[in-house]
Amino acid sequence: MQQNYFNPEIELASREYLHALQSARLIKMVENCYNNVPFYKKKFDEIGLLPADIKSIDDITKLPFTVKQDLRDNYPFGLFAVPREQLIRIHASSGTTGKQTVVGYTQHDIDIWAEGAARAIAAAGGKKGDYIHVSYGYGLFTGGLGLHYGAEKLGATAIPVSAGNTNRQMQILQDFGSDIICCTPSYAMFIGESLKAAGIDSSKLPLRAGIFGAEAWSENMRREIEKSLNIKAYDIYGLSEIAGPGVSYECCEQTGMHICEDYFYPEVVDPETLQPLPDGQFGELVFTCIGKEALPLVRYRTRDITALSHEKCACGRTLVKMLKPKGRSDDMLIIRGVNVFPSQVEHIILSLGMEPNYQIVVDRINNLDVMTVKIEMSDSLFSDSVRQVEDQENRIKAAMQATLGVSAKIKLVEPRSLPRSEGKAVRVIDNRQI
Repeated sequence: MQQNYFNPEIELASREYLHALQSARLIKMVENCYNNVPFYKKKFDEIGLLPADIKSIDDITKLPFTVKQDLRDNYPFGLFAVPREQLIRIHASSGTTGKQTVVGYTQHDIDIWAEGAARAIAAAGGKKGDYIHVSYGYGLFTGGLGLHYGAEKLGATAIPVSAGNTNRQMQILQDFGSDIICCTPSYAMFIGESLKAAGIDSSKLPLRAGIFGAEAWSENMRREIEKSLNIKAYDIYGLSEIAGPGVSYECCEQTGMHICEDYFYPEVVDPETLQPLPDGQFGELVFTCIGKEALPLVRYRTRDITALSHEKCACGRTLVKMLKPKGRSDDMLIIRGVNVFPSQVEHIILSLGMEPNYQIVVDRINNLDVMTVKIEMSDSLFSDSVRQVEDQENRIKAAMQATLGVSAKIKLVEPRSLPRSEGKAVRVIDNRQI
């Protein structure tokens, strides 16, 4: 297969060149953090670290870690390193108590995010003139706009379809002649099934590739998608705090995802000791934003469990690869691309005066994630009419949708009917086969 590169100077760069580039950018970033972000100045001062102590990328282990709670504690703009008038975009994702994790971008930050997404599309065989069908959601969620800007940066044509309205999706795939589709893997499966149900032969469509991310998916699911849509399916990775989709991406070899390490420097650490781990060992993925201006996070703990490989890929790229994340070091769930924490659910339940006994059950039905929240009723609610119970279920459902940004089925159950545990309560049952 002919290789497509968006920026071969970087994607095929020598390790020596990358080391020098990363070192220069880290030094500049640390100065920016120290001078412009009071949070980081305080953290650096506490450990006696001065910007002059960072002389190369090899000194990165001298720097402190950043965690998601730090973004919450400094909500909304406390970690920004530039004046607000320099921001041209704000994105946000859900946090554990309903408070959003806010990310700001300068024009430069948007450009490097778009570059990462453009590299991903090129690695999937995309080229100038292709029609890129973007079925990720648009809005505060980073998925849709990330691939949209990446397509335009590549010189391709972005079709901002957004998510939902599957009949319209199918019509556009046929009428516009989309070449590459971008969406969650579960939605790709749903589109494939809908095409089949409508009697549309996917092999007759121009569609040749798909770029799928924002939720975990298995190799079996990849094969199913490829068969259903008659395409080659590629994985893409991103997280709103670092950048949306395009932080890393698969090439045609599909032996891991190449990280845009000229902008997002990766480490893998032991989640308990926080000591760096060598290539091939699984641990927690950590990113330092050496290319960003507005939100230059230092050693940000993603909680994703993966391993790195610096071996040169058969595709020719020298950029380090991360393996598909195989879990998380915290309790976050990803439901249809949205981050959901059990503590968020608990916060909503308690704020509505419900009993604190609940259980979250996640299933994958017809290749779409379905979250059911079972909540024990109080004795008084249990004795109420069916109508009153249904009204309460609807009230909770609306609150979940408003806070989480994702719908959930609410099932009020009898008092004392959920299992009890002497140890840590089993709050989450994830039945998805990833």
